[in-house]
Amino acid sequence: MTVAPVGPGFSTTVEALRLREWQLGPGQPTLVMDQFSAEDFHLIVDDRADVHVSSKDGRFYLGWFPLGRPGTDGEGWKIAVTGTAKVRGYHLSFDTETPADIVAAAVARVLETSRRL
Repeated sequence: MTVAPVGPGFSTTVEALRLREWQLGPGQPTLVMDQFSAEDFHLIVDDRADVHVSSKDGRFYLGWFPLGRPGTDGEGWKIAVTGTAKVRGYHLSFDTETPADIVAAAVARVLETSRRL
């Protein structure tokens, strides 16, 4: 069934307006952490139980802050890649309630784009 607009606007179907179910909640952080090997990365768990992962060359960093990163408003994940003298680096942040599946997908893509020199 298509609903015709009364005036300017858009038309849609009743089916298109049905609610969807979305993945919510932090999920399992091991989906993220299991992507790192001891051969290529350092892993540190600090006194707050925050987890820090860095590449052996120091250019990649991932921080997981289950209770929120100190000094931020609910930042739960931080990914950073240091740039070079010619190209700037970048960083991504996710809040504490971002599903680990989403963070894992972002981390997987960052790792896929890296290569050994």
